Order: sequence, then C-alpha cells, then structure tokens
Amino acid sequence: MTPLALPAEPRILVIALRRLGDVLLTTPLLCSLRQAWPDAVIDCLVFADTAGILEGNPDIDNVVTMPARPTVAQSLALVARLRRRYALAVSTQSGDRPSFFAYVAGRIRIGLFEDDLGGSLRRMGYRRSVRYEPGIHRVEELLRLTDALGIVRAPGVVTPRVATSSLVPADDFAVIHAAPMYRYKQWTKDGWRALAANLAARGLTLVATGGPAADERAYLDMVWGETGTAVQRVDGQLSWRELTGMLTKARLYVGPDTSVTHLAAASGCPTVALYGPTDPRLWGPWPAGGLDRMWEAAAPVQQRGNVWLVQNPLPCVPCQLEGCERWRGSYSVCLDELGVGQVVSAVDEALLGGGMQMR
Repeated sequence: MTPLALPAEPRILVIALRRLGDVLLTTPLLCSLRQAWPDAVIDCLVFADTAGILEGNPDIDNVVTMPARPTVAQSLALVARLRRRYALAVSTQSGDRPSFFAYVAGRIRIGLFEDDLGGSLRRMGYRRSVRYEPGIHRVEELLRLTDALGIVRAPGVVTPRVATSSLVPADDFAVIHAAPMYRYKQWTKDGWRALAANLAARGLTLVATGGPAADERAYLDMVWGETGTAVQRVDGQLSWRELTGMLTKARLYVGPDTSVTHLAAASGCPTVALYGPTDPRLWGPWPAGGLDRMWEAAAPVQQRGNVWLVQNPLPCVPCQLEGCERWRGSYSVCLDELGVGQVVSAVDEALLGGGMQMR
C-alpha cells in the first residue's frame, strides 16, 4: 500500500485504552511509526494505571493518561486537550471510546473496525482502516495497521528503559511471578512451592515479584509463607524500569499469563509461561526480536525464541473463557491439574537454552 502522506514533523497519537500487557504489545506499532517518521512527535493515550509499562520508551515523546472510569468533567477536559491537535490518530481498538478519541484528536485517522453496524459507522471516520479478524495474535493485529499505513513493520516488543535496583541479587537468580491479576489464571500454591524448592536445589537465588495491591500481596503471603525455601520477596518494591533491569539479568523467569510474563519475554530473559484458558495464538508471549512462527493452540510445552509456553492440554484448552465458572474469580481445572514435573521439564530446557549449566 502507498505510504500515508503526512506533513513535515507530524504529531501522531496512538490510542491504547486496555490493560498493561496489551499496552506493552502495542510497542511494535509505536516503533514502526517512529522508524517511518523519525521527526514526528509521537504521543500515546493510555489509562493512568498502565502508563508505567511505557517508561523510557524511546519511540514515545509523551504519554497522555486518563482514568479508566473518567468523570464527565475529566472526559471533556481530555477532549479539549486533544481536539485536532494531531496530524494522525491511530486507534488500536475497534470500540466506541478509542474510536471517538481518534476522531476528536486526528485530522487523519486510522483504526480497527468490526463487521457490524457500529463498526461500519466508525469506519466512515477513518482515512484507512483494518477489519478485525478473530484468531490473530494481538501484535500481528496491530502490525496490520502498519501495513495499512504503508510503512515497514518493526517486529519486536519494546520494554521500558532499564534501571538498576539494589534488590537485584549478586549471584545467579530466578524470578518467580506467582500472582496474575485474576484467580482463573492462577497455578497452585503447592506447584509454586515445589518449583521454588527445585530451583533452589540447583543453586539459584529465588526472587518473588508481584504488585503493590493488598489482595495480591495477601495471595503471595499465602504462597510463600513458611515454605521452607528461602525466597526474596520484592513485590510492590520495583518500578517497571527496575523490574525490566532485573529480568535482563535473571537466569530464568517463571510466571502465568500476566503483563510481567510478557515483559520477561520481551526482555530476552529465558521465560517459562504457564497458560490455562488463554489462547496463545491470540495472547502468547512475544519473544525478544519477534515471533517467527505463531503459537499452537495447545501442547504440553512449546518453544519460540527465549520463551517456553506450558499448558495442560485438556480437550477444552484453550477455552478463552474466564475459568471453568466463567468469571474472573473462578478456578481453572487446566491450571489446577498442571503437574510440577511438566513445568520443571520446561525449566530444564529454558536453563539450558539460556546458557546455564545444570546442577
């Protein structure tokens, strides 16, 4: 497609009003825009609680934030701030709100649309558009926007700029992130404890990460309390930049389907990702440097680049539902019955693939 013509030193706004992991997966699109228009001012509109995942991103000039549930006054103030300020506005979602802000902000607009009445109406406001197609990985979906813009794809996810922390161990260490945002993505307490004991027996120092929320810390108290294995907890103590720095030095990372797992994969750390209901064809971790072959729907262990993806491939996996009870607080049998031996097998491969001698 012919490259989109923009004025000299254009202002570009990318709208990504979703969760942390999804905002991180938007960075190949941002990098593509930066490479195509190096003199542009590129801003990104995100929810306030996701802005940290973009800290120090070299492809972004400004991060514009909004509350996830803004008041009428806050929405009006944002509209006034954005109104026709940008030569190009890119909506990374097909919904009403991101499409509305693209229409408000950009003199030229491009975005995703769905084949329904609302999608047809939203499409009318775009200079170029991309039809949403189910079954496509989120990064691939966004890179199709670069195709519509007529610019070259940048395949890799861009992590926050690395920062150092005194909490990084001096010796060989593994990072374990046991707490996803929702119950239906959790592995078992006994599984995490057995894995920690296995890694400690190899001579690795164990670092347990997590967020600052009270419910998440209470869950980690339950997982790591009185384990009999020494675990250095740093939950709630690291910025995204510091966490990125820690991951770049770790021998191994193990975690469930969560934003930190996506960050570990993008950082180049040997990453073992435990997936349950989530379809990896849509949301699998994106390895450092890009994904040269898409994930399969289900397999005991798959490897792509620096990532080993582990599933309990029951006939229903991946259901892409919120657990067996269909709500975020539900259990998931596929994860509750995922065996430690299967995870350790993936860990063996990741440690060898990451260059560490087995002990």
